[in-house]
Amino acid sequence: MAPVADDTAPPTLEGPWTLDERVQIRPERFGGLLYHFGTRQLSFVKAPDLLAVVRLLVECPTVDDALDKAEIPAERRPAIVGALVALAASGMIQPRIPAGKPS
Repeated sequence: MAPVADDTAPPTLEGPWTLDERVQIRPERFGGLLYHFGTRQLSFVKAPDLLAVVRLLVECPTVDDALDKAEIPAERRPAIVGALVALAASGMIQPRIPAGKPS
């Protein structure tokens, strides 16, 4: 019997990630709002350091690199990664396809 894919498993954050092209960020004092124009979903990003990591994803080769560039301390990283996993599951962020590779 062939293994069944588990669509309920949380996404892994390996490789490059980026904000979905249909998502806009609205900065707020508490962090920011992410609005997905495709799904009409709104996500509250309640921490400025998380918003900084989300913005850095587009220029960093890995999530770890974005965490490093945003100077996220080790004790804060599990919470930030957990929030990124939730944003990935909701489609706000997605794996980035390297330039020159077909989608």
